[in-house]
Amino acid sequence: MGLMRALRRRGLVVQPFKCGPDYIDTRFHTVATGVGSVNLDTWMATPGHVRDIYHHYGKDSDICITEGVMGLFDGYDRLKGSAAEISTLLQVPVVLLVNGRSTAYTIAAQLYGMKNFIPGISIAGVVFNQVGCGRHSEFMRQACEDVGLECFGFLPRTQGLEIPSRHLGLTMGAREEMDALCEKAADLVARNVDIDRLLRACTVPFAEKPASGQLEAGQTTGKLSIAVARDAAFNFTYRENLDRLSSLGEITYFSPLAGDSLPGCDLLYLPGGYPELFAKELSGSATNLQIREFAEAGGKVLAECGGMIYLCKGIEEAPMCGVLPFEATMEGARLHLGYRRIETSGGSWRGHEFHYSHLTAPDALPSVARQYNAAGEEVPTPLYRYKNTIAGYTHLYWGEADILKLWE
Repeated sequence: MGLMRALRRRGLVVQPFKCGPDYIDTRFHTVATGVGSVNLDTWMATPGHVRDIYHHYGKDSDICITEGVMGLFDGYDRLKGSAAEISTLLQVPVVLLVNGRSTAYTIAAQLYGMKNFIPGISIAGVVFNQVGCGRHSEFMRQACEDVGLECFGFLPRTQGLEIPSRHLGLTMGAREEMDALCEKAADLVARNVDIDRLLRACTVPFAEKPASGQLEAGQTTGKLSIAVARDAAFNFTYRENLDRLSSLGEITYFSPLAGDSLPGCDLLYLPGGYPELFAKELSGSATNLQIREFAEAGGKVLAECGGMIYLCKGIEEAPMCGVLPFEATMEGARLHLGYRRIETSGGSWRGHEFHYSHLTAPDALPSVARQYNAAGEEVPTPLYRYKNTIAGYTHLYWGEADILKLWE
């Protein structure tokens, strides 16, 4: 975030990307740059599609910055889905951010391994984080010299840059706090990193447009009216999903949290988020009855994770829409996480599951799909259908698919 904001201060248009399925980091990127961030994920999308969207969203920017996921080589199956795979797929260089705390010249062995482990990966250089006094940074610099990697700078141990909660920045009220955090991080980067040298080392020719039959985002071929919930309670969306929806017709955004009326629509999309944090406010929303009436009348509804629990009878005894015969609860909460392949009568889909809540009486409706993890093992995550309402915990990706086939 600090590097993105520092470059934005220079008047540059920065297009952020994120390796993997994370829809929270992308929101942080958007705060830092003022530009919507885009996920690059080789589990949920084909390599050709990843190249397509990188070109499409990056072609009009001055700089593309892609944040990695976990360690450089950490994927869902060895290298598959890792930041290293994305780097080689797009032929973009890597800047390593290395934690220098509690180590010195030993870091040379780590850097040597990173540089030589996978042939063909381009590591432009290193930025060290959590660095102490000047003598400490000199050990880091010597390690880079002996391994043959450029050192772009040293970020000192700094108080006040921790993000105290994953919720921070997801609500509208916290945006100013996130913006101030970006400014502080940008100050730190500008003082301690040689940004100009980093840019010179990382500049590569932007790839020509890949050959693809994919529509350009924003090109509308359909005449559907589409309503999408968007507010502090519902905001876990993939940018490419929304662009694909826009090709089907006109999108109208509305806020259940603010009590907005449900727009007239052919398709209603309720994305994930944190409705449990706003259960009291949502329970009094005038929108709830309108959504229930729309669903009961056979309107098409797609509800993911937080959107699904909003359709339940209630969240922690706070009444919700009452479309689905479940109660959602955080009692005994534990994390359910992982990639998912979903097999339905409408085809095969890819997505990602991430939630702590669970449903009471989850068998009150039968699942209309079978779901599998990245290892091909079946998981008990259900996908529900009630009339034309389709709901589940899995966040789907349909950037290169026809989402309307889900109702077949």
